[in-house]
Amino acid sequence: MDLLNTLVDKGLRRELPTREEALAVLATSDDDLLDVVAAAGKVRRHWFGRRVKLNYLVNLKSGLCPEDCSYCSQRLGSKAEILKYTWLGPDEASQAAAAGVAGGAKRVCLVASGRGPTDRDVDRVAQTIAAVKEQNEGVEVCACLGLLSDGQAERLRGAGADAYNHNLNTSEATYGDITKTHTYADRVDTVQKAHAAGLSACSGLIAGMGESDDDLVDVVYALRELDADSVPVNFLIPFEGTPLAKEWNLTPQRCLRILAMTRFVCPDIEVRIAGGREVHLRSMQPLALNLANSIFLGDYLTSEGQAGQADLDMIADAGFEVEGADQVTLPKHRVDAAVAAAAGCGGHDAGGCGTHEGGGCGPCGSSETPAASSNEATAEANEARTDLVAVRRRGAGTDLAPNA
Repeated sequence: MDLLNTLVDKGLRRELPTREEALAVLATSDDDLLDVVAAAGKVRRHWFGRRVKLNYLVNLKSGLCPEDCSYCSQRLGSKAEILKYTWLGPDEASQAAAAGVAGGAKRVCLVASGRGPTDRDVDRVAQTIAAVKEQNEGVEVCACLGLLSDGQAERLRGAGADAYNHNLNTSEATYGDITKTHTYADRVDTVQKAHAAGLSACSGLIAGMGESDDDLVDVVYALRELDADSVPVNFLIPFEGTPLAKEWNLTPQRCLRILAMTRFVCPDIEVRIAGGREVHLRSMQPLALNLANSIFLGDYLTSEGQAGQADLDMIADAGFEVEGADQVTLPKHRVDAAVAAAAGCGGHDAGGCGTHEGGGCGPCGSSETPAASSNEATAEANEARTDLVAVRRRGAGTDLAPNA
């Protein structure tokens, strides 16, 4: 296909595809799907080889969020029967993090539900970051606490945080359909605050909320423009008790096309398969490793993932390898740009993009249904696999061993 050859060439040069090309990837047929995966896989291997970065989530504070994000099990008014608990102490959080590090994770994501942290919350998280780093040498720490106020990103950076996650989730045009208690601009502002403070910016999307192909392209282009270092691609987990519980719009093939489009638009960025991969990709997860170079190990914030050992077996069986703590995730040109930015010598190269089903970092809407997708592939609803939506009952906030 001329389209795929063009996209591979552009990806190797870090050149932005046209909107028409990005939309064409989402419109490809199932007959062409393996060709699409192979083409995007060439771009992925060029920049990241066969390495897979493992990330591990620690939910510091679960449930009871005042925001109304439609997709989120922790939202205001949620009837989802999830774990609810207040802040974990630094030692408890560090012990949870250690399980993920022992399983091969090189980044720990510290997440808390809520609109955003108070200054006291930032102090609390700073203590947790110190404990995690003291007990887990060389680990990266990403904080995910919601909307940031002035100066808070700098304080987190000073406490040792390496990155900050705050997802855009969907396009600016449809953001008001999923959330009323804050705006798309609020989210962009927080990503920019993190970037300006010298934190690695992590920001992604949620697919499967009824968005159109144009919405998907819009949000991925916006992430590239924001120059995030990593882009988590979440697939909606339709929790019972949330407004989007009936939104089963995704097929494994649709998920692969979304990941491929993201890779073509963000060729040299850490693209992460995040929440919902077990629910929607299912047995196609190994194929998705040809598109993304990063996954979450084990469980998510309020839902359970597949067993941590199964994740490791999947990576090995698919011919990939776990990225070591001594390996640098991003290509050298992006690392050099980050160092220059931290030294006050300018920002990242233009062209960057770098979890979950709820929480300060994750997927956060209203009870209104988003616009229906214009893609014929999603016109027929996917079979509702409610059996695959398992509420987390182990790990942080419980007396049971974590899944890592």
